[in-house]
Amino acid sequence: MAKDLNPKCKQCRRAGEKLLLKGERCNTPKCAIVKRNFPPGFHGSKGKKRMTDYGLQLAEKQKAKRQYNLTEKQFTIFFERARRQQGNLGENFLKLLEMRLDNVIYRLGLASSRNQARQFVGHGLFAVNDRMVNIPSYIVRAGEVIKIKSNKREAKVFSALSEKLKNFNAPGWLSLKKDTLEAKIIEAPKMDMIRPNFNIQMIVEYYSR
Repeated sequence: MAKDLNPKCKQCRRAGEKLLLKGERCNTPKCAIVKRNFPPGFHGSKGKKRMTDYGLQLAEKQKAKRQYNLTEKQFTIFFERARRQQGNLGENFLKLLEMRLDNVIYRLGLASSRNQARQFVGHGLFAVNDRMVNIPSYIVRAGEVIKIKSNKREAKVFSALSEKLKNFNAPGWLSLKKDTLEAKIIEAPKMDMIRPNFNIQMIVEYYSR
């Protein structure tokens, strides 16, 4: 399946909840879930149909895939990678998704959405351990340091971040110096740190059919 080009607000309405795909707009009255909290389409206002177990599993998988801004192929690759690791499959899968560089940039508050974070990384705006990384799917490791490249530090998109981040708290597995916008990976995230708004067990069941 190729990249989902449907309007992001329609993707949230299809899921029936905010997926935070449009950054700050999602926290305003303009959010589609606030204005039109029913599925898109001619029959959307009539409510959702009762779904089968497969339909519920598929819906959870789609919700997670859209939130992390991944294609079907990318999502499946990460699941298979988690399957080869020891330990709890669902937790391993979530860790891999969370430790993608584009997601880390979003979690640090350096981008308003995962889509914007992916663009920033793809444009080479960040360095990991003083080495430029432009691969959004790069998996960060504990101890690695993330910085905005020195020649990009004064860019308009970053210049006002220090003020915006004053009341922002990064997740417990990340450390952020708000004055220099330098971040460090403290550890791999635990399940209670991630607290996803989708059912990871249903996703595991979907791929285990």
